[in-house]
Amino acid sequence: MKFKYLGKTKIRLSEIGLGTWKMEGREEEISSIRHSISLGVNLVDTAEMYGNEEAVGMAIRDSDAYIATKVSPNHFRRDLIIKSCKESIKRLGVDSIDLYQLHWPNPNIDIKETMSAMESLVDDGLVGNIGVSNFSLDELIEAQGAMKKYEIASNQIEGSVLVRDHIDELGSYCKKNKITLIAYSPLARGMIYSNSHAKMNAILDEIAKRRNKSISQIALNWLLSVDNLIAIPKASNVRHAIENANASGWNLNAKEISMINRTDDFIRPLSAQIKPVIRFAAPFMGAYTKINKIKSGRHLKSKTARSSKKK
Repeated sequence: MKFKYLGKTKIRLSEIGLGTWKMEGREEEISSIRHSISLGVNLVDTAEMYGNEEAVGMAIRDSDAYIATKVSPNHFRRDLIIKSCKESIKRLGVDSIDLYQLHWPNPNIDIKETMSAMESLVDDGLVGNIGVSNFSLDELIEAQGAMKKYEIASNQIEGSVLVRDHIDELGSYCKKNKITLIAYSPLARGMIYSNSHAKMNAILDEIAKRRNKSISQIALNWLLSVDNLIAIPKASNVRHAIENANASGWNLNAKEISMINRTDDFIRPLSAQIKPVIRFAAPFMGAYTKINKIKSGRHLKSKTARSSKKK
């Protein structure tokens, strides 16, 4: 496993991290997280909106995992951010959050208030580093400009062989300013395998066969060729955990990277679909978060009951 520095810090994160969206605490998911960590993965990402922080916290317990979570846009007021942070810490079962991220930009709330609250969390020892997620270049610059003491360490964006807009837009700026890009949905939500993207699939398959790798490993390694980028694929079982981890430790050559770059096969990024409705949707995101917490809680309760029966 190769490692990259987080922002301007001396913190070394595995270039393959672990995303946990839609992971609800099933036994195979918990095993997958723990196995990923055993393979050298040390970045585990979640969010209060996912409703699975308690399950993730259980999975990373007694490990050296670097935990990243996100606060929902409807909680960007100062008092709500502080409350959300403390609640996430309690659910995760940790003393502090290593990387606390703003999940989506919220144009309804003054960014100065939001970033001031984030800085106060660092001052109070509740947060180690500050990150953002789904921020455009202009939004990232504005958020950094609103800070007085600290710097933004990362921007989590959608990035894959089929979604490259953000990488192109943010890449040079983030590299120059030592801001880490964290790419979620690095396998394009599974669409790299789809017949509707046969052009990209064919190129990935050609390289994979020549390299004796899987298509997903080629797609992930292409992303890792960006110096300051970390990919966080989901691994819902141990087999996926092993496959993802083995996307690190080697490099595609310039010709292979060029083959992928020249393939004009793209999909619309998730942010293009969601950002336009954030202004109206932010007040309702709390309900979405609550539903996910209930779903996750059911899985955890079921698992606890099964464990008790075994005893």
